[in-house]
Amino acid sequence: MDRAQKNVALLALCQALAMTSMTILFTVAALIGNALAAEKSLATLPLALLQLAVMITTIPASLLMRQIGRRWGFITGTLIGMAGAGLGVLAVLVASFPLFCLATILLGIFSGFTGFYRFAAADAASEAFRAQAISLVIAGGVVAALIGPGLASWPRAWFPEALFAGSLLPIVGLQLLSLGLLIGIDIPTPSAVERQTQGRPLLQIVRQPVFVVAVLGSAVGYAVMALLMTATPLAMVSMNHPFQAAASVIQWHVLGMFAPSFFTGFLIARFGVLTIILCGVGLNLLCVAINLSGPQVAQFLLGAPTFSSTDELPNEAVAQFLLALALLGVGWNFMFVGSTTLLTQVHTPAEKAKTQATHDFLMFSCVAVATFLSGQLLNRLGWEAVNLVGVPGLGLVLVAVFWLRQQPSLTASSKPAKP
Repeated sequence: MDRAQKNVALLALCQALAMTSMTILFTVAALIGNALAAEKSLATLPLALLQLAVMITTIPASLLMRQIGRRWGFITGTLIGMAGAGLGVLAVLVASFPLFCLATILLGIFSGFTGFYRFAAADAASEAFRAQAISLVIAGGVVAALIGPGLASWPRAWFPEALFAGSLLPIVGLQLLSLGLLIGIDIPTPSAVERQTQGRPLLQIVRQPVFVVAVLGSAVGYAVMALLMTATPLAMVSMNHPFQAAASVIQWHVLGMFAPSFFTGFLIARFGVLTIILCGVGLNLLCVAINLSGPQVAQFLLGAPTFSSTDELPNEAVAQFLLALALLGVGWNFMFVGSTTLLTQVHTPAEKAKTQATHDFLMFSCVAVATFLSGQLLNRLGWEAVNLVGVPGLGLVLVAVFWLRQQPSLTASSKPAKP
């Protein structure tokens, strides 16, 4: 295994641990917020603050790593994540909503650093292997799907007087493992020349049509995913489904987010990045359609018999959530991996730090707004409104990608590979 392959493998493992931590948090955070907040419409505020922290962190994290290197940047973020998880446990134990909000801010800073794992993989890979490298690192999230909800559910009753406090403890251990892996990553610190070279002005870079479409694809895809994923546990619990059912739906959703990454890079190489982004938009729209349909539609599509919501297997209503959220995950994957791959076409090595930081800042700005709106919409207007609000954004991405496909000079490197 050469250095590039080793780095991609270690980055994939670190991504797996980071996403497992975030899966644990997203499984229980809205429920914790609902238990601690005096105003129930603020239940998703901690997650909105987390996304706001991610957004604010992207630019300084990218610039910091430009100066001290990827490895030390990731170590810094991991230490902050450990502190946030510990503070979250304390917040639940003392029943402090403001303290829990602070904990999620720290975890958001941590997530802002880990978002650059995929860019680190792109840096380490050759141009021909770049899409696969990005995809494989994101595939590390499959571990999150398999064990994240279980790690959230299993220890949640460790502190009977403070339900869910135990759910946050595994995050600390996962970040300790990450520190051990990060020590083995061999990514050179940028040279003095790389740190001093600025490249083109940022405004010139962001005005490129390919950059605009990349941001639209990732921002809308991520925002719609966050909007629906954040509201789903609250919606399910309000419909009297048990926590285990909600955790299972989130598990299938996260599996849908990351399992396709084992082949998304190959699909991009075969069919072209714009085609894969369009497929992601279509899957998101299908998710919304299923959420707005009756539960019998999901029963028909899955071929599932009827079960009561207390049985081990889901009833039609739970099956509806499960199918929709799984499709949402795959749609997010296609839009996110595709847009990230598209972004690598618009910058030179000297411009990557500011370009990547600007992309993630804009993306997580949309995600923060969507996450905050999720609880507000669900509380005030209902589940249907949560689903419908993302449709115009998906339509905009659809139009933008079709337009870009008609500009051959701009999309030469996004054409399908020849057989």
